Amino acid sequence: MLGNFSYKNATKLYFGDDSLKYLNEELPKYGKNVMLIYGGGSIKKNGIYDEVVSILETNGKTIIEDAGVMPNPTVEKLREGVSKAKENKVDFLLAVGGGSCCDYAKAVSVSINCDEDPWEKYYIRFEEPTCEIVPVGCVLTMAGTGSEMNAGSVITNHETHQKIGHVFGEEVMPKFSILNPKYTMSLPKRQMVAGIYDIFNHICEQYFSGDDDNTSDYIAEALMKSVIHSSLIAIENPEDYEARSNIMWSATWALNTLISRGKSTDWMVHMLGQSAGGYTDATHGMTLSAVSLPYYRFIMPYGLAKFKRFAEEVWNVCAEGKTDKQVAEEGLVAMENWMRKIGVAMSLSELGATEDMIDGITEGTFILEGGYKVLTKDEVKQIIRESM
Repeated sequence: MLGNFSYKNATKLYFGDDSLKYLNEELPKYGKNVMLIYGGGSIKKNGIYDEVVSILETNGKTIIEDAGVMPNPTVEKLREGVSKAKENKVDFLLAVGGGSCCDYAKAVSVSINCDEDPWEKYYIRFEEPTCEIVPVGCVLTMAGTGSEMNAGSVITNHETHQKIGHVFGEEVMPKFSILNPKYTMSLPKRQMVAGIYDIFNHICEQYFSGDDDNTSDYIAEALMKSVIHSSLIAIENPEDYEARSNIMWSATWALNTLISRGKSTDWMVHMLGQSAGGYTDATHGMTLSAVSLPYYRFIMPYGLAKFKRFAEEVWNVCAEGKTDKQVAEEGLVAMENWMRKIGVAMSLSELGATEDMIDGITEGTFILEGGYKVLTKDEVKQIIRESM
């Protein structure tokens, strides 16, 4: 491994089908006023809401509800949540839901004690928190984003067609997260599949960079193989606990910063997908799947050795009698076949993108330098066009 690095993850995890009971151990550590953050109400239908509220009441907490967090949390919703938290002098934020709820809770947490507009401060100027941060805990109901064990927070501004992520410091990470795989089983299949691809692409973004012999890449390959294996079981039987538990655990480790240690990372698929999401408001994992293959086929010649390794180690492509390019191409074909089998979006047009959005999506794409090729805006446009 090249370079120097530090590693710390401050989030405590409780995993398993009996993990919610540990909420009783965590709640006494925090103040009385708890903002309960959740989405469209599915947690009320499946009983999770009643379980959580009962535990909060048993621990003597005053509950301030903040419902209606959408799949791509908006700046308007963020401002509304911050105002409610200020008004109720919230001491602790408990997000019950998927990655969007966790992301949103973190954005609220750094904004409650600040007078500045959170969008301008954190998502336009990319400043770090300068006010006291209100702690966050998560009860996860969807596997995918890894937000339960990282400091990332993505917010959407529909007015400006921007979907922007801010990765804060370790002080913003959830203090604890509760991961019960059974809570993910009531998700519609499309949401499950979107989460699975989000996991896989998080790993790819950290894998397709660097050319040294890096332990992080070996861990990434193992995680990818686990996701592939478990995904095929889960799409046939969504209630297979072992498959769903492996998917949930892989999601957490895919983006808790472990496999990025000691190497550069890419993240251009996310930049492309998030920009497309700013125009379509499509599910995050699906925007990633729509742009992935055009991007990887474009950069493959610049990172051929890694793409060959990906084909052999992850997809079991036989290299005998073939050129490196042929092996690498077979790996991407295998990846495409798997994507089609699990049922992710294969084009932006499937998600509502139109030709007249191409220029806007191109301009809205941040260009990063960690991968095998630093793109030009013309190359971004070419990839977006090929993703249509």
